[in-house]
Amino acid sequence: MAHKKELRIGLIGTGLMARTHTNGYKRSGDFFPELEYQPVLKTVCARTEEKVKAFAEQWGYESYETDWRAVIARDDIDAVDICTPNHMHANIAIAAAEAGKMVLCEKPLARSVAEAQPMVDAIAKAGVANTVFYNYRRIPAVTLIKQIVDSGKLGKIFHYRANFLQDWTINPELPQGGEALWRLDAEAAGSGVTGDLLAHCIDSAMWLNGPIKDVSAVTETFIKERVHQDTGEVTKVSIDDACIFHCHFENGALGLFEATRYARGHKALNTLEINGEHASLRWDLHDMNYLEMYDHADDAVVRGWRRILITDSDQPYMDKWWIPGTSIGYEHSFVHQVADFLKSLETGEACEPTFENALMTQKVCEAVINSANSKSWKDTGLV
Repeated sequence: MAHKKELRIGLIGTGLMARTHTNGYKRSGDFFPELEYQPVLKTVCARTEEKVKAFAEQWGYESYETDWRAVIARDDIDAVDICTPNHMHANIAIAAAEAGKMVLCEKPLARSVAEAQPMVDAIAKAGVANTVFYNYRRIPAVTLIKQIVDSGKLGKIFHYRANFLQDWTINPELPQGGEALWRLDAEAAGSGVTGDLLAHCIDSAMWLNGPIKDVSAVTETFIKERVHQDTGEVTKVSIDDACIFHCHFENGALGLFEATRYARGHKALNTLEINGEHASLRWDLHDMNYLEMYDHADDAVVRGWRRILITDSDQPYMDKWWIPGTSIGYEHSFVHQVADFLKSLETGEACEPTFENALMTQKVCEAVINSANSKSWKDTGLV
């Protein structure tokens, strides 16, 4: 640590994403020792003192706060990391940027474009380093897809398809709202599977295949009313339980996307496939260390889909980990994003996805919801 520059972290939130981000801060220096910056876990913040104190002790934070404004006011905090429910992102991010703090934020950026735009404006005005945790970009197989697509090997892209399927909300007795189930409450989340699951698919798609031009969507809310955990009252469910949309990309490709929390048997089926003029690629989170590829340039007698194990040191990020043939997991994508953010502080380059990139994804999500509500095609405003 003596020769490292400290990046003093103030984390807001103590949920699942707070754990994944913290693990990224703790392990980045171990596996990326060449980095000039070293995260220091200065403080973590949540409203319930007992809970935040326990989190601080478990994960090694030096202190804790129960008001996020106190974190931003501290002189010993360089970067504010937002791991709260979506409705809190905007106020925290804008205040942190105005205070000159670097800002890291869990996805999606906000509940709406109207809420997200001032966040982007505040970041731009302050000129502070920023990034949004669309972590699937940093899974080595997905990063390799980006390199292959950018090389031109696929030729003209014709199709992009993706899905993200879960089954955890099928139970009609499951309440909405409250600390654990805020994703089922539109007031806290903004939308349902569109902002929670499809946002990941959309970010990856536009990173790999360019801007989405327009969308036509269908959504469904299968259970219309649930007990609200905070009030105990039966209230209308306003989120989308499932969403399907198709689209045009700027490059002429067609896209097909699906997300649901009502696909019995699927816990986190997240897949993507790209079909090009010369070759195709596909990836599955359940088999995340493999990339599947079909190359029409292969000899006809051996032409077919092949599985490529992504564990060699010349493949993205893998020189930092174990020996070839041994795998890494979901949590490593967050280590990679932290490491890339720390590297960006050295180079002065942006660590994508930035708030501005995440605003583009927000615009597509909003166009999807508007399309479903109006039963018509909607432009995203990106092209």
